[in-house]
Amino acid sequence: MTEFHFLQPLDVLYLRGNRLFGDSSATGEAIMPPWPSLAAGALRTQLLVNGGVDVGQFAENNAALSVALVQSLGTPTQPGDFRISHFLLGRFEDKAAELADVYWPLPADVVITADTGGPKQVHPLQPHRLPLAIQSSAPCEQIPLLRTDKQVKPESGLWLNLEGMQAWLNGQIIEAKYLVEPRALWNIDSRLGISLDAQARTTSDGQLYTVDAVALNSGVGFLAGIAGCAGLLPKNGALRLGGDGRAAHHSVTEWQAPRPNWQQIAHDKRFKVLLTTPGLFEQGWLLPNMSAHNGGYVWKTPDFSARFVSAVINRAEIISGWDIAENKPKPALKAVSTGSVYWFDDFEGDISELEKLVEQSLFKLDSYPDTKRRAEGFNNILIGRWS
Repeated sequence: MTEFHFLQPLDVLYLRGNRLFGDSSATGEAIMPPWPSLAAGALRTQLLVNGGVDVGQFAENNAALSVALVQSLGTPTQPGDFRISHFLLGRFEDKAAELADVYWPLPADVVITADTGGPKQVHPLQPHRLPLAIQSSAPCEQIPLLRTDKQVKPESGLWLNLEGMQAWLNGQIIEAKYLVEPRALWNIDSRLGISLDAQARTTSDGQLYTVDAVALNSGVGFLAGIAGCAGLLPKNGALRLGGDGRAAHHSVTEWQAPRPNWQQIAHDKRFKVLLTTPGLFEQGWLLPNMSAHNGGYVWKTPDFSARFVSAVINRAEIISGWDIAENKPKPALKAVSTGSVYWFDDFEGDISELEKLVEQSLFKLDSYPDTKRRAEGFNNILIGRWS
């Protein structure tokens, strides 16, 4: 069972990745959306505090946990059932009791263009076979093509609201009204700082830097879906989020995640897979259990099989972090970025197995790199109709 909590920051957030500062006066850029591990660390800490457990003792594996907490959290090296199943942006209207809207980064198979001052044009990408005269190094037999009547530069950074995601899942046209500009959700607040010499306890000469802080707009926060902790989290409370542990408030909220028409997908025998959090895969960009077959690739598990047709994949990113329990950096891993899309056809098997993948994430197929990353919410997906 998934429980949803709304995380409302009370201050600006420092959401940096793993990029080091370069030369003097360098800028530390913020990552939006942040990795789901942001919510995992804060909410797991809340579970410990609510259960009266000393966080330091838990990190040293010396804490006495209740049976329910052991089942949920496990140990620092062997996490339990706790998992971040959703990590999105959401918005509450003033004094409203329900979420007004929810937002995802725009899927990579939707390209947006616009003339100067003109309306936005939405172009859905579809896989096509290239003419024999055109040679390509692409590993797919078909390539997703952008078709426009003139040269234009695609817009980037847009988000998709709940109505738009439901349309994507149903294989319907994405209308411009479903698109959301980043500035409607947050703004960047640059902060100036200077490096400190820890031994001399003075400022370091020539070590000025700027850090981008994220200031979410009024009513906007993070919607986190949590599996494996039923009834253990308090209904509301205070959290520390991001760098410097900035204050945030969390509260349980009712929300139903959008679903595709599974029976239609079973009838069509083809579908699309969307990464809703970064994907950590042992074979690079290939999903778990994908393998070479007859000059292409097939996605085959003990419960289903499907032929891989094509993919549109955003630029890879590097996922790392700091392991508080072991007081050392986490391994840096190359990840397939959120929003990447894979097309499959010739589906064979029980459609309920695809539903389970959405509910349990791609970690259901493979535990790479480890169960820690599973708890942190990586490898989450949605599956939609390919019409």
